[in-house]
Amino acid sequence: MSQHESFVSAFHDYLVADPNVRVNVGLLDGLGALPDPSLEAGRAYAEQGQGLLDRLEGLPDAASFEEQLDRDLAQLTLEHEVLKETHRWNGRLLRQQCPRASDALGDPLFLMFLNDPRPAAERLEDMTTRMELGPAYLTALLGALDHPVARWVAMDIEKVGGLPDLFATLRGWAAGEGWAGLARMDAAIAALSTALKEYSAALAALPTVDNVHIGPELAQRFVHTSGIDLTLDELHGIARDFLRETGETLRTLRDTLAPKYGLDGDTSLADLHTWLNKHFAVQVDDMDGVLARYEQERSTILAFIKERDLFPVFDEQDMTILKTPGFMEPSIPAGAMMPPPAFRDGVARSIVYLTLKPELLDEHTELGIPMMMVHEGIPGHHLQLAWASRHPSVVRRHYEGAHHAEGWTTMLEDYMLDQGYAGELEPEVRFGTKRDISRIGARVAIDLYLMTGDPKYLEVGVDFDRTAEAPFGLAGSLLKAVTGFTDGRVQAELNWYSQERAYPLSYLAGNRMVWSLKRDLEAAQAGTMSQDDIDRLFHRTYLEEGNMPVSFLRRVFEHRGLLGAEASTR
Repeated sequence: MSQHESFVSAFHDYLVADPNVRVNVGLLDGLGALPDPSLEAGRAYAEQGQGLLDRLEGLPDAASFEEQLDRDLAQLTLEHEVLKETHRWNGRLLRQQCPRASDALGDPLFLMFLNDPRPAAERLEDMTTRMELGPAYLTALLGALDHPVARWVAMDIEKVGGLPDLFATLRGWAAGEGWAGLARMDAAIAALSTALKEYSAALAALPTVDNVHIGPELAQRFVHTSGIDLTLDELHGIARDFLRETGETLRTLRDTLAPKYGLDGDTSLADLHTWLNKHFAVQVDDMDGVLARYEQERSTILAFIKERDLFPVFDEQDMTILKTPGFMEPSIPAGAMMPPPAFRDGVARSIVYLTLKPELLDEHTELGIPMMMVHEGIPGHHLQLAWASRHPSVVRRHYEGAHHAEGWTTMLEDYMLDQGYAGELEPEVRFGTKRDISRIGARVAIDLYLMTGDPKYLEVGVDFDRTAEAPFGLAGSLLKAVTGFTDGRVQAELNWYSQERAYPLSYLAGNRMVWSLKRDLEAAQAGTMSQDDIDRLFHRTYLEEGNMPVSFLRRVFEHRGLLGAEASTR
């Protein structure tokens, strides 16, 4: 084994030591355990990560382009992991301020229930063991907390409140399987349910802080270790320009759509959006009907893609579409997906969650459903991450490139409409899509503001209520003004914005980078092949190369000689 291979093996072992990570990436052993939420465990994890960074620096020169790419990806990943464990604000570490019991206890159980190929008895054994360990985990988590952030406390209490429904589902499954350990599971559920009530009461009684701002220096480090080589001010400028351009497009579409439907020419964008949502509401009797409508759209999109041979779609992949479970709803505004486990053989299966409640039905219309499925399914996240899970590089399968993934999907929303996917309703769907995708401009502004605390980042040329209470009232006012989201979705969006540093801004950053790379490929290949063939080349290369920052992907295109000299110097 070479020194490089030995390092990659150690890198892998480091990242999968956490049993919850093992569930997420598809490993099938060591799952009957819970992570250690203590400060001591966090300190040890950071020290191990720094040790791997030091080891990486001492390796001999890489033997190939691919090997060097893996090393650079490993460095970014390790820097990000160490930063998460070591950064401080309010004088405290993240582990001291962020209670996430529901995520740690509930999410892995749900994934093991839905997307684990082992026999039921093996899974139920591990799940029951996890539940038995739950009370001790909660005690250790409370022991690490010191003045947690008030909003995050409220989030975790709400999400923990949904876990009994999950336990009941698991118990019903175990009974249906005739599992011999049912009495043991009943005892574990009873003990954990009691412990969760005590945890919620103890959490609610802790002194809290309101400040989520980590300051500009740490914010820039989070942006950098996310693989985005832009300054905070450059990102702010991109958001301002994007919202101006998108606003111009929306007003042009309004000038077409208002007379088409007999509306006043000066109808506001928000009022037109509301009218279209009601006019194109999904005609269903219940939420199951909404899920069925998404399944229908999934088939329609796949047929459209295959007819035109737009994207490489392999057979060994599948997608499960579900209503978001209650314990996940506070942090999933409208839809989300769990990618195919990166280290599991067999069918690459994603889980797409849709948050379906009566007050959120305006988020699921005949205009919105097509683009939601483009974004989350094929050719969006599911297809991209299914391909990524098949890449031979261990490092690439570990890398979580948010702006790479979100840049791909947001690019596709425009691309699929340009290809004629919406047919005669293209102006209506594009209006709704542009109104909705305005969120990614607002996300940059809000992400920068929530990280730095500087309200200048909220100034992106949009009129909103600047007298609202800081920080979440201000942020929510901007988001509502830009997108017209329901109040419920606004709050759910802000929940996850506040916890996932530099992820919200990755959508627009990635979108701009992906379009720039695609345009450079088009310029370099103009005259050598048709536009459709250029598109196919771009899509295949993007998908088959796996996860990495878009700047790294540009290096791949350059290495393959696909970009012209001008593009390759950018």
